[in-house]
Order: sequence, then structure tokens, then C-alpha cells
Amino acid sequence: MDFLGIFFGIILLSHGGDLLTKSSVDISLKLSIPKIVIGMTIVSFATSAPELIVSLNATFDGLPNFAIGNVLGSNIANIGLVLGIITIIHPIKLKKRFYNIDFPLLIVSTGLFYYLIYSGGQITRIEGFVLVITIIIILLYLFLYKVNNSNEFSEDLNKDNLSTFKLFSHVILSGFLLWLGSETLIKSSISVANKFQISERIISITIVAIGTSIPELAASVVASLKKQNDLSIGNLLGSNIFNLLVVIGVTSTIIPIKGIEDGIIYNDMLWVVIFSMIILPLAYLGKRNVLSRKNGIVLLVLYLIFTIPLII
Repeated sequence: MDFLGIFFGIILLSHGGDLLTKSSVDISLKLSIPKIVIGMTIVSFATSAPELIVSLNATFDGLPNFAIGNVLGSNIANIGLVLGIITIIHPIKLKKRFYNIDFPLLIVSTGLFYYLIYSGGQITRIEGFVLVITIIIILLYLFLYKVNNSNEFSEDLNKDNLSTFKLFSHVILSGFLLWLGSETLIKSSISVANKFQISERIISITIVAIGTSIPELAASVVASLKKQNDLSIGNLLGSNIFNLLVVIGVTSTIIPIKGIEDGIIYNDMLWVVIFSMIILPLAYLGKRNVLSRKNGIVLLVLYLIFTIPLII
């Protein structure tokens, strides 16, 4: 029953996140909010909603390692698993935006987060506030320089001419699905962890992290099949930035995250750094500025090297 609970929790999170994204975008369009603002704020925040709700609930339940593990595992899965799979499906040609904006911002965000977690072994309210301020500065920077980060969503917008009331009802429903999904996923995962004597950190960074990454995986696979991978990589890196700065920033601002395991600081976080940095050298191996199928295999193999020892 616990494994069934994990499955249903993931399904609820996926549907809740998808409904929240579509409804939020449609409301924004009805209110004539510019697409650049929609893409940089509303869509990015909505796609990180599953991780945010799970981390918040885990922290309130006194499970700090579950909250951190979920975010770090999701970031690792986004690059090792999701990017690996879509690159195998269809190679990605990297554009100037990757070198000038996406990759540098990911490294800055990862470096800041690693410094905070390494220096104190916890994320205090002040440090959480620093993370939130950082994402605000990044969004202002992108907005001021007119970096259009929302074109990729134009084909996926909800075309139904729904009333504003119905759209807001969908937002409320999506919030309920996210809450119910996170509660089901956390409780079932902890039950499985206790039954098999697995730490909350291990189960959160593997099974739970993969579950909360399913929306990104589904959207990226669809984009890959349409040969629009260049849009997916920007979305994945943006999701990783939001996970570190927004999910942990908001969570720790509300309630400090204390008692973080050494395994998270000295092992999991190092893997986050590795997966964040490896894309750049891969881009220069073989055909320059292209992530090939061989690169995708490398990412998947690295993900297995990270995951299998944890499970064993």
C-alpha cells in the first residue's frame, strides 16, 4: 500500500503542477501581463510548485533532510535523467543564451547555495531571505535586458476560452492536488523508508526527486520529439535555479532548515555541483555547441553511478 501511495502521490503532484502552470498562464494572459513576465516568473514558479509544496510539508513535519534531499535530487534528476533522455532522443544545439545567461546563472545559484549549506550545516531565515533576494535580482536582470524566456510555452497554452472564475477555481484545485499529493508522497515514502531501514535523505533524493521531476520529464520529452530541445535545456536549468533559490529560500524563510545530514553536504551537494558544471565541457566534446546522443549516455551513466550506490 505504501508503494501505491507513492505512485498516487506522484500522480497528484504531476496533475496539480500541470494544472497550476496552465491556469496561471491563462490568467496572466487574460490580465494582459507580458509574456516575458509570465515566462520568467509565473511559469517558472508553477513548474517548481511540486518541489516547493513537498519541501514545505516535509520541513513542517520535522523532516529537514527530506526537504533538502527532494530539491537536490530533483536538480540532479533534471540534468542526469531528464536531459540525458531527451538528448538521446534528439541532440541539442546550444545557443548563445546557454553560454551568456542560463549556465552562468545556474553556476552562481549553485555556488551560493553550496556556500550557505556548507558554512553552517543549516539554512537560517536570513539565509533563506538571501536566496529569495537573489532570485528577485536575477529576474530583474532578465527583465531589464529583455531576455525572452516564455516563447517556449506559447504552443502549450490552454486554448480554451474559460472564464476568469473557472481559471481561479482551477488554481485552487491545483493547490489542493499539490497539497494532497505531497502529503501522500511524504507519508508513504517515510513509511517505506522505515520499513526497509532507509534514511529519509536517501528516499527523498531518489524516488521522491524523480517523482517531482516527472512534469519536467514529460514536457521535455514532448519538446524533444518535436525537435525543440533547445527550449527544454533552458527550461531545465531555470527549474534548477528556482529549486535552489525559491523552493529552499521560501521554505527556510518560513521555518529554518536545521539538522542537515553530512551526507547531503559532503556527497549529494557535490553531485549537484558536478551535474551543474558538466554540461559545459560536454558542449566542447565532439561537435562543438551540440549535446550529442553520446553526451546523453554520459549523463545517464553518471546518474546511475550517483543513484545505484544510494539504493544499495
